[in-house]
Amino acid sequence: MQVQSIRPAPWHFPVVVLLGGLLFPALSACHRTTPADVVATVNGKEILRSDLDRYYQESLGESPQKPSAVEADMRRLQVLHQMIQDEIMQQAAVKLNLEASDEDVNARLTEIKAPYTQEEFDNQLKARNLTLDDFKREIRRQLTETKLINKEIESKINITDAQIRDYYNAHKSDFDLIEPEYHLAQIVVTSSPSQPAGNLQNNKATSDADARKKIDTLHNQLENGDDFGSLAMNYSEDPNTASNGGDMGLFPESQLRADPGVYDAINKLKPDQFTDVLPVFDSSHKVVGYAIYKLIAREPAGQRELNDPRVQQAIHQLLHDGQKQLLQNAYYETLQDEAKVRNYFAEQILRQGAP
Repeated sequence: MQVQSIRPAPWHFPVVVLLGGLLFPALSACHRTTPADVVATVNGKEILRSDLDRYYQESLGESPQKPSAVEADMRRLQVLHQMIQDEIMQQAAVKLNLEASDEDVNARLTEIKAPYTQEEFDNQLKARNLTLDDFKREIRRQLTETKLINKEIESKINITDAQIRDYYNAHKSDFDLIEPEYHLAQIVVTSSPSQPAGNLQNNKATSDADARKKIDTLHNQLENGDDFGSLAMNYSEDPNTASNGGDMGLFPESQLRADPGVYDAINKLKPDQFTDVLPVFDSSHKVVGYAIYKLIAREPAGQRELNDPRVQQAIHQLLHDGQKQLLQNAYYETLQDEAKVRNYFAEQILRQGAP
């Protein structure tokens, strides 16, 4: 089902490019007297050309079209910019003693491995050309960044009742439903190995067979009583909804009817029930993944009042997301101002001129 959430996509700090569904850090090497193999430094910490080349190649995905020399260098600059931003964030967290502990990393690793046998997990690492140490290193970096955001950003966000009331009064018509609407959540697994994982566990299917096995495993867990939102956050591969527990927001009935298969499956549900595994099609009606949909609520047409808890929750989330994005933008700018960054790759391009 090709649907768009009415909720704004969660904003994240720029991070290094995705490699096989897993984020990777910019690994540092020992100090060199010459930057020949170094493309940038952040407060003296080196970012190596080999790492940039690896992330650049992965950013190309499975595109059959080879970029021109100019396009390739432009993409490399973008990738390197992301790597620099990630390193600035990591260093800020370390200064504040917010680096994730070994216990944090091992606990998260246990959660990630839970759906798999040891052999299946090892095959996942092998398919992505990863060592266990590589994987644990990235878990540490992600947990560290989360700690930094919680301390420096989340703690400063305060949504008041007055703000919620003012927003409702200014957007009252948005809460007047002209037709029945369905509040849905989803768990999505895609078969494309180049698509971002988009979930807390950085767990990504790499083939159609892998995607089908993963979605069937998740469906079995739901039938055994596991929480839909938790599974979505940890394993769903839609970055726009996974962080919200798969919450897609409200959809008018007419929009759902555009996909009869999905509409029929959802229309049979009672609130808090979920569908069987359904195929996800692209514009050419090719299967590109699988999904499970949950009906959170079915809303009749009519005006929703401010005293409706669902209205207050929706407005609270919108205001929270807006404040978070603003504060994160401002916070990163201050970190960047304080950092000493040297981009040797950019300097090289300016010296040599465009190819």
